[in-house]
Amino acid sequence: MIGRIRGILVEKTPGQALVECGGLGYEVDIPFTAFYHLPEPGQEVTLHTHFVVREDVQSLYGFASRLDRDLFRLLIKVNGVGPKMAAGILSGLEAQQFIHCVEARDIKSLVKLPGVGKKTAERLLIEMTDRIKQLEGQFIPASAGAEGGLADPAQLTITSHNPADEAEAALIALGYKPQEAARAISKVAEEGMTSEALIRLALRNMIPA
Repeated sequence: MIGRIRGILVEKTPGQALVECGGLGYEVDIPFTAFYHLPEPGQEVTLHTHFVVREDVQSLYGFASRLDRDLFRLLIKVNGVGPKMAAGILSGLEAQQFIHCVEARDIKSLVKLPGVGKKTAERLLIEMTDRIKQLEGQFIPASAGAEGGLADPAQLTITSHNPADEAEAALIALGYKPQEAARAISKVAEEGMTSEALIRLALRNMIPA
């Protein structure tokens, strides 16, 4: 099991990071909540990881905190929830927000997540109620920039010739329909906004905290 990776961030896009470690470049699938914390390319980064091995694919998932990674591991144990859906859930909700949804029995927020219908949301509430107790004592540091090479999200930018198109593509990759993605971005788009800011605001409007 690959539980953590530390190296130089070579490239980053919404949903994936390329990290060079020991002369090898690792393609790491990441939820948007981890993408927001990535430093600029060329800087050191540490990601908590989970390695998924199947007959047809091998994927390395990376997370900004151990809490996110451990919650991901609990989510993929839920019947009908695979790694891609679990990463999608953690793209739309921070770990602590998801835990709050479960504790508050907030099914309305869960069904707004891409790929999560009413039955899946109900199953998440039932199966995760007891499992999240395993996460007691864990927390997300207020500022991870001082440890593990993570940066302040407020300082992050993504360079793009067309931030709106990049943001729409990221939402579509997450599982939203093209029309939903376009509508969500158009509602929050303002001149000069980066694609990272567009994604964050669009998700915030689509999935209430």
